[in-house]
Amino acid sequence: MAQYFINRPVFAWVIALVIMLAGILAIQELPVSQYPSVAPPTVTIQATYPGASAKTVEDSVTQVIEQQLTGIDYLRYFSSNSSDGRMSITLTFEPEADPDTAQVQTQNKIQAAISRLPQAVQTMGVRVTKTSSNFLLVVSLYSSDGTLNQTDIGDLAVTQFRDPISRLNGVGDIQLFGNQYAMTIWLDPDKLLSYSMTPLDV
Repeated sequence: MAQYFINRPVFAWVIALVIMLAGILAIQELPVSQYPSVAPPTVTIQATYPGASAKTVEDSVTQVIEQQLTGIDYLRYFSSNSSDGRMSITLTFEPEADPDTAQVQTQNKIQAAISRLPQAVQTMGVRVTKTSSNFLLVVSLYSSDGTLNQTDIGDLAVTQFRDPISRLNGVGDIQLFGNQYAMTIWLDPDKLLSYSMTPLDV
């Protein structure tokens, strides 16, 4: 191939000029913006409060943590979501913020609020993770022989797959979608009183 162009220098120059001209035209078509859209770093706080209503989670967990989220460098804003038994707060930082530093500072703020959280939340722990607004990988589970229904598959994902995958290097967060096992327990207040127990003890 090289000998072909050596023997035809004029043709080689024409090819080079065409490539250069195409490059110049392509540069003019590239999108240029003074303020390009940049995905800002985000950190997510997650906590679980088993058996608590959304209102209880909001009052005793979400608001307590939100009160501590002041003085974090480059913090732009945060949003929270409280539901039955769980809550999450997403902190959005300025583009120039270092994600690792943001996570460490957020974790330090959480530690200051741990003692004010319900005992059940302290036992379950509060997770602070760096997150991305986009999914990098989506995995779908199904039963090839039909022996497992959606609830069984959801429970399998929680009990067998979630923790091992979350410990893999480079995995920041895992979100599960689908049915999961749930249990509703009605407590007898008279029996609780006879045993000197509270609902939290159960």
